[in-house]
Amino acid sequence: MLLTSVIIVLREVLEAALLLSILLAMCRVLELRRQWFYGALAAGVLGSIGYGLMLGPISEAADGVGQEILNAALQLALYFFLLVIALLLIMNTHGNRRYLGLLQSMMLLAIACATLREGSEIFIYLMAFAPQQALLSSVLSGALIGAGIGFSIGALIYYVLVELPCQYTLGVVLTLLTLVGGGLCLQAAQQLVQADWLPSAMPLWDTSTLLDENSLFGQLLYALIGYEATPTPAEVIAYLLGVGMMVLLIAFALRRSDMEGQNYEFHPD
Repeated sequence: MLLTSVIIVLREVLEAALLLSILLAMCRVLELRRQWFYGALAAGVLGSIGYGLMLGPISEAADGVGQEILNAALQLALYFFLLVIALLLIMNTHGNRRYLGLLQSMMLLAIACATLREGSEIFIYLMAFAPQQALLSSVLSGALIGAGIGFSIGALIYYVLVELPCQYTLGVVLTLLTLVGGGLCLQAAQQLVQADWLPSAMPLWDTSTLLDENSLFGQLLYALIGYEATPTPAEVIAYLLGVGMMVLLIAFALRRSDMEGQNYEFHPD
């Protein structure tokens, strides 16, 4: 159970830590106050606990697929927040700070949603072992190890982003947000397939022999790009649509900024 707990918690923590590190780095680069960040984090934790405690009624809703539908809705909502954040980041380049208030609000919602989404999975997993005292200690030890690895990787990404030269920061952040957004759409499709809202089918390919999803690198790719060793057609289409929409809207926003005479170097001051 120790290794299983490490893998399960690492996956959930790594997804949240990646996104939190990106947004927290942007707070520092844009010189935004970070008190609201911790408030959003606390709201997400409380929400995840509430989700776990209400799991029974949630699961029974929508003819027994309420949990899958709610998870898909959370992932799509988070994708929307990231889409808006990417556009607002472009609008705030080269000293334009008119949209910082809206950008901060979107970041707050994204942090709370990401924490709720991943935290609820961890809470539900740990609560399942609460009555099993013989296994609980190894489960908790594995959870702590997985969380430690996940947050360590998130901290590394954060420091890499804040140390990047200003002219590269925006491009790297937009690329990361695009990849994470595509992964969110893929995961939402997985949930909807489980709920029979999307058709299930045989996987298009199997790369598990090349890269195991349960390896550390596989978990990192899962958090970053939604890596799936055996994706179905619905999942691949959802991923491509998510990435494609993000790329098109970012390209449109950059083109509009160019028409207004802005360059794309990232100058927060």
